[in-house]
Amino acid sequence: MVLIVFRSRMNKGAEPRGRSDRHKAVRIATTMPGFVSFHDYTSADGESVTIVQFESHEALAAWRNHPEHLAGQRAGRERIFSEYKISVCDVVRESVFPKPSARVTPAWPYSGPRLCVRHLPGA
Repeated sequence: MVLIVFRSRMNKGAEPRGRSDRHKAVRIATTMPGFVSFHDYTSADGESVTIVQFESHEALAAWRNHPEHLAGQRAGRERIFSEYKISVCDVVRESVFPKPSARVTPAWPYSGPRLCVRHLPGA
């Protein structure tokens, strides 16, 4: 399992384009083989943290190199982001609570794409 942690801040006035491009990136990611999940959080100070999960580095590379995603990356560097940091992490250990059998709708083992986009209060 591979996690991508994308921390970013947008240029002033770039928010509408940034949101639109983020939705395109999510659409692309959710159609890629090996996609697991996408979570997006925005703090009150404007920093966004996006966590994307793929089954393998190969699946991540396919998404990273998708032509539409490459165009979005270029636009992000040129017009949208004032700064960003990308961390690619291998999952070494994972704990899940509550037990899968205790859940109303079991989510483990993973059975298909999930999308969760949350914005914190005040954002």
